[in-house]
Amino acid sequence: MDLSGVKFNDQGLVPAIAQDAATGEVLMLAWMNRESLQLTLETGFATYYSRSRQQLWKKGETSGHTQRVLGVKYDCDGDALLLTVEQTGPACHTGARSCFFNDLMPADEEDLPATAAILEQVYGVIADRKEHPQEGSYTNYLLGKGVEKICKKLGEEASETIIAAMKDSREEVTYEAADLLYHLLVLLYDRGVTPAEVWAELARRR
Repeated sequence: MDLSGVKFNDQGLVPAIAQDAATGEVLMLAWMNRESLQLTLETGFATYYSRSRQQLWKKGETSGHTQRVLGVKYDCDGDALLLTVEQTGPACHTGARSCFFNDLMPADEEDLPATAAILEQVYGVIADRKEHPQEGSYTNYLLGKGVEKICKKLGEEASETIIAAMKDSREEVTYEAADLLYHLLVLLYDRGVTPAEVWAELARRR
């Protein structure tokens, strides 16, 4: 493997950032030496170098929280790596999804641009409602009623989206489409289908 573009520091190390392939979320930062980088590229699973223990460690070897590496890039200077990964379980040893959960300057959620990643987040909330029911939760109501009720609501939202489109109202189309997507995500969860499976099918059709 040609690693000539990667610049290791005086200790023979290079920082490696792991980013979730599905959501774009930054999960963690660790270090790699030449051997760990080669193992990562050869096996397809992230292997890092521990500066404190001075040894290689495969991510998830003991916890099972592995990182399947889908791609590796290095920056313009060649002194930092970016790993696109499929994370199993939490990335942080604390049990958090990402190691970056301490706010130094908290971002105002209202100022953050909304992206398609919101679909994954909403699906996660639906899953959490199933595991931790909340009184008065509409999501829990739908899941409790089962697939017939969910499908009925999905059909209603599809019809309302169509009506909004025929009225040529961008505002109403936006609102109804959001309702439609939400109910579709509830149906997917109820049927045991993940958004990633849908994205994969869409990618297959490109």
